[in-house]
Amino acid sequence: MNRAIAAHHGKYGRACLYEQSRSMATHAHREGHLIFQLAGQTAQISLAGRAHPLSSDLGVAVNPLQPHSVSYVDSQDPALLLILYINPIWFFEISRIEEETLRFGSSYIEITPAVQWLVQAVAELLVRDGDSSLFDGYLFDLSRACYNQSHAAGVSMKRVGDKDRRVRKSISLMDEYAGDPLALDEVASRSGLSRPHFYKLFRENVGITPNVYLNTLRMERAIDRLASSEDAVTVIGLDLGFSCQASFSRFFAANVGIPPSNYRRVVQVE
Repeated sequence: MNRAIAAHHGKYGRACLYEQSRSMATHAHREGHLIFQLAGQTAQISLAGRAHPLSSDLGVAVNPLQPHSVSYVDSQDPALLLILYINPIWFFEISRIEEETLRFGSSYIEITPAVQWLVQAVAELLVRDGDSSLFDGYLFDLSRACYNQSHAAGVSMKRVGDKDRRVRKSISLMDEYAGDPLALDEVASRSGLSRPHFYKLFRENVGITPNVYLNTLRMERAIDRLASSEDAVTVIGLDLGFSCQASFSRFFAANVGIPPSNYRRVVQVE
């Protein structure tokens, strides 16, 4: 059973401590994503069809909107994970790096002594619900160390070019109607594209399918509502277009890794 031990939201994004042993479907985030194993079994993070092992020696870096999935061999032995979702705007405002978005140069993060110390420091703050003023400093140091290491490796991940205006239009529509019953066929039509051309052009421009992108938006809204409102889980699910709480809970668990009610119980907002 996957469960959240702690979750903290702030200007940097989100820092979460999870126990996981059940696989997760292919999904994406608009934030930069760092995953570290603290204990338990080794997970496999699939990126672009390639399995990246997550262990005490290797962390995994995932770029914004890079599709990935998580799998485990043993459904009984949980892995204890520290997972960061890094707000690209926050990262570059502090680091003063002139980039358009947060992109790691390599998916592999070696757990050096410095990285290990920072991972443990962040995890301990989460467990103790410690001084939130320390989070920004530790999280920036950890994110910057991983960013620098990934580019020092001399590997350059493929960049997605400037978006076609019709794709930009479709993204705007999905952002506006993420919780409404707006079919992707209608998004394509209102963007001036046929369904096949829309799917092809969207994937070429964004790097993921329209379905995965829409799920990303719904996931973000669900997380924000769970953290910042007292609305019932059922109400949040219905507002996001799910027919019942069970279908919303299944979606949330498949894309976030843990049940929505569990996430709400542990989340802290700065």
